[in-house]
Amino acid sequence: MDPVAVVRQHIGGALFERVAGDEGPARRERIWNTPGERRYGPDTAIHRVHSDASMFVGGIRALLLQSLHPLAMAAVDQHSGYRGDPWGRLQRTSTFLAETTFATIEQADQAMAVVRSVHDRIAGVTPDGRPYRASDPHLIRWVHVAEIDSFLRAHDRYGRTPLDASGRDAYVAETAHVARGLGADQVPETVAELDEVIAGYRPELQSTEAARRTARFILIRPPVPWVQRAPYSLLCAAGVGLMPRWSRWPLRLPYLPLTEATAVRAAGVAMTGTIRWAMAADSTPERTR
Repeated sequence: MDPVAVVRQHIGGALFERVAGDEGPARRERIWNTPGERRYGPDTAIHRVHSDASMFVGGIRALLLQSLHPLAMAAVDQHSGYRGDPWGRLQRTSTFLAETTFATIEQADQAMAVVRSVHDRIAGVTPDGRPYRASDPHLIRWVHVAEIDSFLRAHDRYGRTPLDASGRDAYVAETAHVARGLGADQVPETVAELDEVIAGYRPELQSTEAARRTARFILIRPPVPWVQRAPYSLLCAAGVGLMPRWSRWPLRLPYLPLTEATAVRAAGVAMTGTIRWAMAADSTPERTR
């Protein structure tokens, strides 16, 4: 076999195993090959965004941005076990995104029902004494808007084929169905509404110890083998480079506009291009990963 093809297959397989876990091949088979009607076809905006390598950058930004809401962060910090099993949480999240985007309508609806059931059992009190419920529609909406804003901005910057204005609005509208399925209300359906909703949350966002600890865990002390630290750090830099300026200090993130516009952006393009190249080794015309 061509040595380049061997390297490509090795990198692609390692990435898939890390993101999807040991059960990844079986889950992929079930999601892609189960007969039935899909909610989103291959020409939809959500399909284009969620199958692109830019999701690796968007995912890092989403985790950082979501952590700024003290109630949402407390729920994650006290119940998710992300520090003890970060890759397991990543694999569950990636599976949920794949199910709600690419699987049959029945599978997607079942995935949302399972997550809602989990949320119904999660409640607690923040370190400063405020009660929270994971099923709170207001918190679910925050997690949703922080996530899709991150995925969309990452796709704008690093996607293979960025969406035009109507496509960006379509992406926000298509993802709204999932947010409602999880229990959110007043979900934005255009980019303008998305920006407005995020601005409305800003008075609630805070720099908490849990949020700063999460940022350090993701960016400085990740559970990543040393051989993978360099490429992982480049993805992290690209994710931080997309964070809003107002979010930097609360998480103790640097703001280096010149470096981010040049070296960081170039590194992000190189990393997402490499991931796209490697993952394509396992794709077929009938199935996009």
